[in-house]
Amino acid sequence: MGGNMATRLIRAGHEIVGFDLSEENRQKAASNGAEIANTLDDLIAALPERKVVWVMVPHGKPTESTLQSLLEKLAEHDIVIDGGNSNYQDSMRRGEIFAEKGMFFLDAGTSGGIWGLEEGYCLMIGGDTDAVVHVSPIFAALAPNPKGWLHVGPVGSGHFVKMVHNGIEYGMMQAYAEGLELMRAKEEFGLNLANITELWRHGSVVRSWLLDLTAEYLKNDPELKDLSDYVSDSGEGRWTVIDSIQEGVPAPVITLSVQMRLRSQQDQSYAGKVLSAMRNAFGGHAVKKVSDE
Repeated sequence: MGGNMATRLIRAGHEIVGFDLSEENRQKAASNGAEIANTLDDLIAALPERKVVWVMVPHGKPTESTLQSLLEKLAEHDIVIDGGNSNYQDSMRRGEIFAEKGMFFLDAGTSGGIWGLEEGYCLMIGGDTDAVVHVSPIFAALAPNPKGWLHVGPVGSGHFVKMVHNGIEYGMMQAYAEGLELMRAKEEFGLNLANITELWRHGSVVRSWLLDLTAEYLKNDPELKDLSDYVSDSGEGRWTVIDSIQEGVPAPVITLSVQMRLRSQQDQSYAGKVLSAMRNAFGGHAVKKVSDE
């Protein structure tokens, strides 16, 4: 379990046993009041009956191998919660495998990031209703308020809703970024973007937590001089676009925002070079060579 989430549960009065492959992370959790297990077997042995295990590791192989180990070690009626950013189709498959052994698998789409300890987490839960009710005190402790978590549907639905959530986030971030760049380009107005983003936080229809964070960043570094324009992606934006195509639901804003992130990850665009070559070939237009930079 992530250190911030464990800390929040401990503050809410829950007894937590934690395990992580990293000794540093285990000690950090211990310093916040968690009982520490040095192996996964020790973790399971330390839990009371009807064991509840929250898994929060990177999606893909780390999650798959951890869940497979738990599947072999836990007993009937035990509950496993995957709070990472897994693909919802993997969660549906895993839910069926756990159900075959009489266990319960819940997928918890988790939004809150590094601010979760202070602000709480928005939790989107998929899985069996009785299992959700059984572990609901955990969700209540992590959420910022009683409306901060929701049982959204069957296994897989929690991660599906979180996937769409992240796709929307991509689009919102892209719109803010484009608008700010446009205002910065209007040099004759001398616009103060830090002041404008702070203004928009109060009463504007575009106010949001993303805007709050942007305003704070611009206040401290208005030219963003210490940043490159490389923007990584976790994969959930891509999954959202793929699913929109499979469902026949147009999602042009989210799709383009994902494409812009992919473009930012290229040092140079080969497609851009091809465009430059074609324009030069048919019209003799000037080109800019790498040696000119």
